[in-house]
Amino acid sequence: MLLHTILAGCLLASSHVLSVTSRSNSEPLQHSPPSAHPSTIGPVTDLTIANRVIAPDGFKRSATLAGGIFPGPLIKAQKNDNFSINVVNQLQDKDMPLSTSVHWHGIQQQKTNWADGTSFITQCPISPNRSFLHQFSTTQTGTFWYHSHFSTQYCDGLRGPLVIYDPDDPHKDLYDVDDESTVLTISDWYHDPTTVLNKILGPITNNSTLINGLGRYPGGPLSPLAVINVEQGKRYRFRVLGLSCDPSYNLTIDGHIMTIIEADGVETIPETVDSLPVLPGQRYSVIVHANQSVANYWVRVLPNLGNQSFAGGLNQAILRYKGAPEEDPTSSPGPSILPFNEAKLASLMNIPAPGVPEIGKADININLVAGNVNGLFTINNVSFSNPPTPVLLQMLSGAQHPSDLLPNGSVYELPPNKVVEITLPNTGAAPGGPHPMHLHGHKFAVVRVAGNSTPNFVNPIWRDTVSMGTIGDNVTFRFVTDNVGPWFFHCHIDFHLNNGFAAVMAEARDQIPILSESIPDTWASLCPTDSPYTASHLGSFNTSILT
Repeated sequence: MLLHTILAGCLLASSHVLSVTSRSNSEPLQHSPPSAHPSTIGPVTDLTIANRVIAPDGFKRSATLAGGIFPGPLIKAQKNDNFSINVVNQLQDKDMPLSTSVHWHGIQQQKTNWADGTSFITQCPISPNRSFLHQFSTTQTGTFWYHSHFSTQYCDGLRGPLVIYDPDDPHKDLYDVDDESTVLTISDWYHDPTTVLNKILGPITNNSTLINGLGRYPGGPLSPLAVINVEQGKRYRFRVLGLSCDPSYNLTIDGHIMTIIEADGVETIPETVDSLPVLPGQRYSVIVHANQSVANYWVRVLPNLGNQSFAGGLNQAILRYKGAPEEDPTSSPGPSILPFNEAKLASLMNIPAPGVPEIGKADININLVAGNVNGLFTINNVSFSNPPTPVLLQMLSGAQHPSDLLPNGSVYELPPNKVVEITLPNTGAAPGGPHPMHLHGHKFAVVRVAGNSTPNFVNPIWRDTVSMGTIGDNVTFRFVTDNVGPWFFHCHIDFHLNNGFAAVMAEARDQIPILSESIPDTWASLCPTDSPYTASHLGSFNTSILT
């Protein structure tokens, strides 16, 4: 029983494009022939996490992978599907973290906070040779992803796409093709493991950019690039996913424009652009009409840092029309007349922001000021550090006051069914932006976007990952506390999160009985029982909510 397991001392010890020429070929650490892995799996599946040597940009390194490939297999579901994903930890490479957890980014986990997959917040990490079954349902549709939420492990490779298709998509008349072949992932790649990178003080530079798991690095071989095959005259829904650990990318396609119809799982009023900034954690669906001459065209993703060049195929993939020769494009950049403006994005369903339509007039108003002290990021002068036991377990264990919840100063107690307004003034004190700020458990109304001081309460964009913008911006968003549990709020530059750029929204504590009903016994069994951290630090166990 869950209660008995907790009372035993469940406490933590601190610690693909349309058609692709090839994915990141992998081989086991023992260098035996690689086994074949499906690139698409369903919502009821095992997801095995293991180490393999891969060379997605021509440089071989051991990586931490889902399903043995990079990016991990597409999890493909239909609206109203039930998810049952068993994460199996088979990690063995001691040069990288051996524990793991997997977060389903953008899935709101209504009444299933325990399945969010966030180490130290909603669960204990999964130890080697253990597994954990995530069971949840959702009415959401759109473009999501999954990634490790343990240390900076997803930078070592554990990241992949997740798409929930809607047979009644209100935009379905605008495109002809939308399947696993139109998923486009953008990621950074590092030749050193993050155990090495995490020791670097200051900026960390990636070695290459991968589009659908393929790319090149400066001075490296002419490794294969991703090829996106299209047919002249057809309209394609590209699902663009920012799987990056650090850089933001600006997506352009030579000779083509893009029409945005989705942002972070929310349908938008169509907005046409010729460039699209994609920050870590963000997703978009764009329609691209293959209406140009039969030829090859460069797909470009310019990073905001590192190797900002297209020489020799860097930061690029190939859009190849049917009938075009199998050769590199000779196309030129452009057009450049329809820049992206987040203030123009609006919900297709015309969803207004909740609460009184005036800045500072929500039920709860929280100003979060980001900073940095000696290399550690802070929110309101507090740097987040992993608590000795998950925040969810602390709430289940009966901690009665916000000050009882650890880590001290990083947990914000939120009562149920209130409108919360979060403001994020960019003072310039937190280096390394733009910072993509992600809230678990919710989508939120961005009533004031980066680069625009005029609030929009009438029809704002709703999303789950938003840019803090540049110095002088004061990005503001609202959500309603209708989802019980602790929800992580953090910068999605993973190295920044690892250095403290995070807080926890502990929501609706008095509704914990609703949540506890669905928690399986296996959740508590993830936690070691030999920690010196005692139950007295958590307050008295509230046995009534666990029976």
